[in-house]
Amino acid sequence: MSALEAEILMTAVTVGAACALPGVFLVLRRLSMLTDAISHTILLGIVLAFLVVEQYGHPLLVIGASAVGVLTVFLIELVKRTGLVKEDAAIGITFPALFSLGVLLIALFARNAHLDEHMVFQGDLVYSVFERLEIAGVTLGPLTLWKMLGVLVLNLVLLLLFYRELKITTFDPALATSLGISASLVHYGLIAMTSFTAVGAFDSVGSILVIGFMIIPPVTARLLTDRLAWTISLSVVLGAVGAMLGFFLAAETEASIGGAMALVMGVLFLLALIGAPRKGIVAGWLRRRQQRTEFAVRMLVIHLWHHRDVGDRAEENRRDHLHAHLGWSVDFGERIVRLTRNRRLLELRDDAWMVLTERGREYARRILAA
Repeated sequence: MSALEAEILMTAVTVGAACALPGVFLVLRRLSMLTDAISHTILLGIVLAFLVVEQYGHPLLVIGASAVGVLTVFLIELVKRTGLVKEDAAIGITFPALFSLGVLLIALFARNAHLDEHMVFQGDLVYSVFERLEIAGVTLGPLTLWKMLGVLVLNLVLLLLFYRELKITTFDPALATSLGISASLVHYGLIAMTSFTAVGAFDSVGSILVIGFMIIPPVTARLLTDRLAWTISLSVVLGAVGAMLGFFLAAETEASIGGAMALVMGVLFLLALIGAPRKGIVAGWLRRRQQRTEFAVRMLVIHLWHHRDVGDRAEENRRDHLHAHLGWSVDFGERIVRLTRNRRLLELRDDAWMVLTERGREYARRILAA
């Protein structure tokens, strides 16, 4: 691996880790779509700030973009509180209006400036590393890498300082209010953190991949754990791993680095969706199968209990008549009989008639008493 490739990889990993931190709380607060809205509306903030300073790398562009990100959420909340539209409609009304205003301002006042959609929305990791940070004539590496390292450190510091407030306001806003914590202030602080992170990552990966980095790793982590601390840690790891694997996939296939990263993160999500130990599709299928089996065992025990006084050799107690009395297939009925017998809840007479054991009768009494 060349030095340039190593710098691209480090930048991608840093962006993935930095974006995952605010993304966890956006997912937990069910604000995932706000990321899409913010990623578009901050164009207005960038344009307004540029019209003031007329410099591409000026810090005011980040401040303006972050401010418009907060404004976006404020306007969405304002529209939603009217009670006339729902949150999804409020998002659909607000962000196209602000985004269109930004595009209009570019067309009117910054036509000759390099504020096109490629600059803002289609960042490229390959080109981002050519802008170098130099101090006293010494080149320290890609400017984007140092910028995203700063964003990552800032996000970590904010998370450590306000972890309690973020946790309480996310899961129990009423408790937060009773403890004197302003849920609204924490909410808008999180949005500002999201906007700042998104702006910092745009020129390296673009808005679409920023959304992917912020949302996909936390959603994947949520499938793997319910603990907040583990969710945050796994999100950062998954963001970094997705960036690394995507980079190597792009290198092998000579494809877009951003596209490969998005694909890898999507694959990681699908793997978790299918194979997560507790919440995955396979685990859910096994759980439903187990529940169906347990319910069938109970049905069989209750069925035999209700027919215990009509004789051991009553037709209702024949193992080959279960499909007629309980609506089961022959194979399923045989499997339930074997399982119930293995649990010593019934015994067979002449390999044909089923009779509850003393343990089975006690189990039936507990079921009926519950």
